[in-house]
Amino acid sequence: MTNRPNILLVTADQWRGDCLGTVGHPVVKTPHLDAFAETATLFEQHYATTAPCSPARASLYTGLYQMNHRVVWNGAPLDDRFDNIARAARRAGYTPTLFGYTDTAPDPRKHHPNDPALKTYEGVLPGFSVRQSLPEDDKPWLSWLAARGHDPAAFETIHQVEPENGERVSRKAPRYSRDETQTAFLTDAFLSWLGEQDGDTPWMAHISFLRPHPPIAVPDPYNTLYDPEDGPDFAGAASADEQAALHPLIAALQDYQHLSSHVPGAEGHVRDLTRHDLKRIRALYYGMISEVDAQLGRLFNALREHTDTLIIFTSDHADMMGDHWMLGKGGFYKESYHIPLLVRTPGQARANRVSAFTSAADIFPTLLNILELDSRHAPDGASLLPFLDGQTPTSWRDAALWEYDFRHLLKRWPGHFAQGAEQASTALMSRLDENWQYVHFARLPNLLMPSTDTAPPSANIAFERPDIAGARLEALLTTRMRHNDETLARTLVWEYHDRDITRR
Repeated sequence: MTNRPNILLVTADQWRGDCLGTVGHPVVKTPHLDAFAETATLFEQHYATTAPCSPARASLYTGLYQMNHRVVWNGAPLDDRFDNIARAARRAGYTPTLFGYTDTAPDPRKHHPNDPALKTYEGVLPGFSVRQSLPEDDKPWLSWLAARGHDPAAFETIHQVEPENGERVSRKAPRYSRDETQTAFLTDAFLSWLGEQDGDTPWMAHISFLRPHPPIAVPDPYNTLYDPEDGPDFAGAASADEQAALHPLIAALQDYQHLSSHVPGAEGHVRDLTRHDLKRIRALYYGMISEVDAQLGRLFNALREHTDTLIIFTSDHADMMGDHWMLGKGGFYKESYHIPLLVRTPGQARANRVSAFTSAADIFPTLLNILELDSRHAPDGASLLPFLDGQTPTSWRDAALWEYDFRHLLKRWPGHFAQGAEQASTALMSRLDENWQYVHFARLPNLLMPSTDTAPPSANIAFERPDIAGARLEALLTTRMRHNDETLARTLVWEYHDRDITRR
């Protein structure tokens, strides 16, 4: 293959799709991504396929919905039979290089039971060469801080900040500076590696930034960059109790969401927070986004000399960030799944906006299309290349689909669910179109909500409008059937000798 581009895939963990200046957020400042968008394609209705991290990334890397890759939670293994972005890139002659993490639990059938790889969900996607890791324990970053003069004895509480008088959520800065964040650490590592490239051999890199994922803490000036009173109204009911009454899954999620998972050193549940507390957390989250944007500015500046580079910026999933009285990801609300996607192709000179529904499952087939490769399995997503070329595909999806497997909640809090639910499917499927969101469960109430409504209905509209709910159920079933695994069904066995299977 000739004229292969450099490829840079950047993910910023838990970044909401509405938190970009270029899409009109009234508060968040992202000047570097806004400038990048001036010569890139921005996908306004881009959605993750599932949550949390491992399942969402499995879809991003393989182009499959959760119904097919079956990574249902962090630690659920990714079947080794699946192709992925790194393996495909190797077939095209690249050495895919990772900065950060992929949260890929390995296929246990490929490992001895005593292999330490089976003790963590933080494995590396097969095919990647790791230049700089960033595991959950932060050890490489902490070693970097120690080399910069920080006291290792204080690393256990590195993200905890001084309390503020009278406040449950402190907006004080942590002990590390704006130039010493995990984002800066990975950016430095990538820029050093970039300087080693010879300019003649196309390269592929994946930078997997942790932020704005919790813990919610960010150094000066980003910790006070935003006034907590600024920002849009929160979506949701008037109280956490009223929110929980909408559906049993919400009540279980409220039991699951402990504040300490988001704010270091904090106690209690997220449901116990006031709107005042949530606004302070959200202001810090906005600051974390601006911190990542600043480091992206360094990346984009360095890549000006690498004009033949395909750049993809996205996230794995989003964050509720106070909407519906929740933090983090999961459940069925769209705030947890709407994520950014900006793509700049080599030589692109002007902005392009796409309002069609696109999916994280589309990234893998898009890269295959660009590299002129076939997948070794049948992806559920579709190539975005027509959109990148300024065209509109003649046939495209009219809705976004996501799933959420909640078996861990059912096991820990069975009282929230109907008797016998554990014997049924423990996953939901959600279909969002321009007018309605329909959520299908097994042995739990199905939901129908206006897709443009910022507050949940006082009662389940699925019962009030069975005509609309029935039509959406039919559309969801049709989509589900269309995405049966077609890997071996595409060709009859005696036809294989007529195919060029060396590209598969």
